[in-house]
Amino acid sequence: MLDRRVQLHLATWLGQWPAGAGLHVVASHRRAAPAWDGRLRPALGVDTGRSGVLSVAPDRVAAIRALIRRTPDRFLAALPQAVGLPDWCVHDGSFRWSVSPAPLPDVGEWTSPTAPGLPPWLRLFDRPVLVVRDPDGAYLAGAGIKRHDAYGHELAVGTAPVARGHGLARRLVAQAARRVLDEGAVPTYLHERDNLASARVADAAGFPDRGWRAYGVYPR
Repeated sequence: MLDRRVQLHLATWLGQWPAGAGLHVVASHRRAAPAWDGRLRPALGVDTGRSGVLSVAPDRVAAIRALIRRTPDRFLAALPQAVGLPDWCVHDGSFRWSVSPAPLPDVGEWTSPTAPGLPPWLRLFDRPVLVVRDPDGAYLAGAGIKRHDAYGHELAVGTAPVARGHGLARRLVAQAARRVLDEGAVPTYLHERDNLASARVADAAGFPDRGWRAYGVYPR
């Protein structure tokens, strides 16, 4: 059975869940408002393989439905144009979540996103981030939590090239996931289809691939 927090997260994040068979285009004012990082996400979709919801701004619903009817096999490539942002990009990958992260040992420390030496992507977060440093204080790896709503918090992780291959990312993801669960939400993890390294991190951290897909239009 689908965890209730996942249902509530998708209903809040997308504007509707669950859905019947097929793809449902729904209106959400969240698609016209800044997301966790202050930037728009004008189209977001989650598909289970049997049914899916594509969330867009209310004034784009009719255009997107017409696009899907005209070009059902190519609508994703045409989605940026259809939401009025032709120069933006499409992300298409796996949607995962976990209620029982792998029991890997903690490896990072929570610190301010404004702490010195952090990469720019970690500075986008407005709450503490999870960081691993070497004995001299240099950044090795980090994770942040995208708190989309009260029910679902998406994890992001990155490792410096010099530190890859040592299992830091999977341990950070599992550690951050435990914090999300302690906060009463469910941790989610999204990655592109061809990002095999990220898929391996998700598997090792206890985020199984259920065959669910997440896609949308994102700023470059």
